[in-house]
Amino acid sequence: MLTIALNRGRVLQECLPLLERAGIVPAEPIHESRKLVFASACGHYTLVIMRGSDVPTYVEYGAADVGITGKDTLLEHGGCTFYERLDLGIAPCRIMTAAPVGTMYGPGTLRVATKLVNVAKRYFAEQGRQVQVIPLSGAVEIAPLMGLADLIVDVVDTGVTLKAHGLEARELIAEVTTRVIVNRAALKTKFDAVETLLSRLRGIVQGRGA
Repeated sequence: MLTIALNRGRVLQECLPLLERAGIVPAEPIHESRKLVFASACGHYTLVIMRGSDVPTYVEYGAADVGITGKDTLLEHGGCTFYERLDLGIAPCRIMTAAPVGTMYGPGTLRVATKLVNVAKRYFAEQGRQVQVIPLSGAVEIAPLMGLADLIVDVVDTGVTLKAHGLEARELIAEVTTRVIVNRAALKTKFDAVETLLSRLRGIVQGRGA
């Protein structure tokens, strides 16, 4: 039995068809239930739906053997307590800075609003730029509009939301796709099951790109 932690939202929508092709089908429809834990129809897997930021934690501590979440989440978590084994190539997006259209900044300290606090701190430290990082848990696009921040660091897909709030994307920090991570102990104690899953998913990904 393998327990797989799944990032809810867009990642879940796009990874479920991959899992189905790999022979992992929930015993009941996920989108028609308020449950968060689902057995698979084959009986060999348990699927757990959760916030993306929780996936690395569940895998790190062994509550889940395998996790599927975005690279942005892994960069923010910053841990090396699990193995990142496969890029599924789905739910692509970018981590970028964004600021009010046409705004120019001088050499002083900038206020940066973001949910990706660790990512932002590392990026600006590498750039040698002095910033004050302001953590937010909700929509960060309104922070410059409300005078809370000069710019933001956020995950950008189409850029429509930025435009709606008078912002424009600036610097690219990282390209993001969905990754498969594995608990270190599980890779030893459940090696065959984990490698079988990874092999199936890898074959699907490679076939899709062919």
